Amino acid sequence: MSAPYILIVEDDREISRLIDTYLRKEGYRTDRAADGRDACLRLAARSYHLVILDLMIPEIDGWEVLRRIREKGAVPVIILSAKGEEADKVLGLGLGADDYLTKPFSMAELIARVKAQLRRYLYLNDSAGQGPSVLEHGDLTLDLNTYEARVGKRRVTLTAKEFEILKLFLSHPGRVFTKAQIFESVWGETFAADENTVMVHIRRLRTKIEPDPSNPAYIRTVWGIGYRLGGEDG
Repeated sequence: MSAPYILIVEDDREISRLIDTYLRKEGYRTDRAADGRDACLRLAARSYHLVILDLMIPEIDGWEVLRRIREKGAVPVIILSAKGEEADKVLGLGLGADDYLTKPFSMAELIARVKAQLRRYLYLNDSAGQGPSVLEHGDLTLDLNTYEARVGKRRVTLTAKEFEILKLFLSHPGRVFTKAQIFESVWGETFAADENTVMVHIRRLRTKIEPDPSNPAYIRTVWGIGYRLGGEDG
């Protein structure tokens, strides 16, 4: 398999060059964009395995670039931002980002997060022949080969994390998962008592698959414990 292709969207030349250097040392292929317009053109011309996206970029801002990425697919997106407010992090995750790093950050931490995102994304896309290729529950259908989700006949565009969360529930339809179990299974990291990350992704996923997100039928809350899959069997 060819080395993963990563797009770096960062208008600070020094930061962009530094990230590029470290990623290439790890064996990744890279492209760089210094503004949102260039990023969108590159995304339209080539398929990437991961996008590192600064929010404060010229021409088209990072929020809009993220929105356009999510309209087309589930490639992992790691947001970089000088903003450290909790609201910005929650908004970024809610719009479909898979991870969030606040500047300044260490290159070692960024590389670790890149590797974690790529491991899960490439695993999901290479899962054909390792068990069922399609998971179903009621009107929900998850195709592990095409990375496609449907509710009835309606196609639903999911982020990589949303896809993995739904896959977790569909693979274990009778099981109740705590927030810690969901986080450790999907993010592959030790849970650090930050429930917001899981809750934001669950809320976002519900808006996409539930007929009535305020009264969920598929991803049900088990009060005081976590979440379970409902819908087909109640």
